[in-house]
Amino acid sequence: MEKAFEWLLWNSRFVVILAVIASILGMLLLFALAFENVIGLVWQYVEMRFMGVPHEHFHVEAVGQVISAVDDFLLGTVMLIFGLGLYELFISKIDIAHKDDNANNILMIDSLDDLKDRLAKVVLMILVVAFFKNVLHVTFDNPLNILYMGGGILLVSLATYFTHKAGEH
Repeated sequence: MEKAFEWLLWNSRFVVILAVIASILGMLLLFALAFENVIGLVWQYVEMRFMGVPHEHFHVEAVGQVISAVDDFLLGTVMLIFGLGLYELFISKIDIAHKDDNANNILMIDSLDDLKDRLAKVVLMILVVAFFKNVLHVTFDNPLNILYMGGGILLVSLATYFTHKAGEH
């Protein structure tokens, strides 16, 4: 009975495959949505520039949409790293990736701490992009807003600096 229970416990790790599949599907969905958003933006530009269709405030909207697309691509990257990391940690090493000399080490996860560190770096980048997106809507009618924005930029810079320093060790 002990062997059967241990076999069941050990093989229960394959339930993680559901999270792997969901992560990859989420990544594909986010990439498709971001791609569609950018293609729509390019189409608006073509309409405005070559077909004479007026688009008021195109530049401001374009910057916001591009930042949103970058945010979606980064979140999709998180889903990809998470899915591949779970697969490598709980199911099996991805043999084709380890044999490929051109493979990037960012997608090869060796431990849970390794996965956490890689995800934390991408999540930090998402937060930087989100901060940048919100800064676009700040009005400078109050000196305190300028101070808040400067403080926010300082904090984002410090977080990026410390993340970089932690990666060196």
